[in-house]
Amino acid sequence: MKQMETGAKVRLETTVGEADTACVHGSGSLPVYATPAMVAFMEKTACALLAPYLEAGETTVGIDMAVKHLKATVVGRKVVCEARLVGQEGRKTVFEIEVKEENAVTIGTARHERFSVQAEPFMQKAAMPVK
Repeated sequence: MKQMETGAKVRLETTVGEADTACVHGSGSLPVYATPAMVAFMEKTACALLAPYLEAGETTVGIDMAVKHLKATVVGRKVVCEARLVGQEGRKTVFEIEVKEENAVTIGTARHERFSVQAEPFMQKAAMPVK
């Protein structure tokens, strides 16, 4: 992975849909933005920030995520996620991530770590039987 500048940021937007709800994800019984859906959006945003810095055959895998889901969000509401690089140590990258509703109210925050790997050897190792 190419060296990145601390403080680099990216923002993605999405609209909360029925498929993003807690009742669909099995993480609750209400039709509000599910924590697992928000976490996936956070990871997608971090990956979007990393994409231009990856070498051929390289990808990243999530290794840690400390999340706070602060406010319920209903279907149809637009949400914006911003990931900011706060550190890079060799193959590990560390992000601070914030998700806000369209009205700028913070609904979630996270500290997230990813590790760069070569995709093919990683998948070969993952497919090996456990001893």
